[in-house]
Amino acid sequence: MSLPSKVTLVDVGPRDGLQNEAQMVAAEHKIELVHRLQNAGLDAIEVTSFVSPRWVPQMSDNAAVMAGLQRRAGVRYSALTPNRQGFEAALAAKVDEVVVFAAASESFSRKNINCSVAESIERFRPVTQAAHAAGLRVRGVISCALGCPYEGEVSPDAVERVAHAMKDLGVDHLGVADTIGVGTPLKVQHALERALRHFPLDEVSGHFHDTYGQALANVYASLQLGIHIFDTSVAGLGGCPYAQGATGNVATEDVVYLLHGLGISTGIDLPALIDAGTFISTLLHRPTGSRVARAMAAQQTKS
Repeated sequence: MSLPSKVTLVDVGPRDGLQNEAQMVAAEHKIELVHRLQNAGLDAIEVTSFVSPRWVPQMSDNAAVMAGLQRRAGVRYSALTPNRQGFEAALAAKVDEVVVFAAASESFSRKNINCSVAESIERFRPVTQAAHAAGLRVRGVISCALGCPYEGEVSPDAVERVAHAMKDLGVDHLGVADTIGVGTPLKVQHALERALRHFPLDEVSGHFHDTYGQALANVYASLQLGIHIFDTSVAGLGGCPYAQGATGNVATEDVVYLLHGLGISTGIDLPALIDAGTFISTLLHRPTGSRVARAMAAQQTKS
């Protein structure tokens, strides 16, 4: 079995992680988090989302955060843009990539954004067209690809339908997301195989939550298929407000530890990454969600 020799991690903590926090995080601290992540070697960071502050007040400082970044050459700064208005604001803020998402579950789509899956995808068509006209890449994400809090298990057929629609929409990259963290390795592989029918290997990624403790196993199962791009979140930040009990994204620190143990290059400095996770966890007044960071901290305390 041959695993990828290099893996790219997209840290979604500043956006997907912090937007699910009950407390507000100041723009200056979000900027500091992004700077710490890029200093640790992350070259892809999902910084913010351009959505209505009425629905996601935690991201209402999106323009200020983007404006405050000390950009580093070679780092891709992306943002979630669910509609044309959000895209125009993201474009003005000079994002490098826009992100759109659609659920593989009809119930989740209606509960989350009050429309069908097909309708949600059509809403993104103007965004995709405008992004390409501006020379920006579009990353599409299939949420609830492994399970839904309302419907239960989601079939690979449902994943493939959305993958096909995303391809027709013109998105450049497709992420397969286990939004509520119920996926297991074989199911993850089946979902990814359906995505790979419509997108090349270099343009498919995994996004796993750790609700049932399966995220690292799911990363490894993805590596076995050759997948070499993953969304992760520093300190395990995040969750899903529509799925009770769903924990955060798999911690970037834990994935880096796994990958380095497999001899896979990431370009990431693990101690510096752990420092970034400690920084944001301290601001949030709670321990880091990274098992690796906690274990290393315990070792330092003993010594």
